[in-house]
Amino acid sequence: QKVALAVLDHLEQLALVDFRDAEGIERLQKAIQFADHLHEVNTDGVEPMDSVLEDRCLYLREDDVTEGNCTKDLLKNAREKVEEYFVAPPGNIPLPKLEERETVLQGS
Repeated sequence: QKVALAVLDHLEQLALVDFRDAEGIERLQKAIQFADHLHEVNTDGVEPMDSVLEDRCLYLREDDVTEGNCTKDLLKNAREKVEEYFVAPPGNIPLPKLEERETVLQGS
């Protein structure tokens, strides 16, 4: 099953994943084929779930600060930051133009 160029471009922008080579496109096509098996599962009468653990009580631990006042030291590790926050991911990956990828898609 071929992936349309527009869909590929949209996925790259959303996921920040580069599919410019044939191996990346093949991996995406295999993932789509695997996910297509879910359409074969009969879910009639099955209530949607928020979590597989929704029938259990999840206990949260106390969020106690044991060390502190090290924001400046931590932010020294950031490649890019805005105010006192890490920027993640640090910018979009450079994606090729649609015309450049057509040759890769034709070879897959």
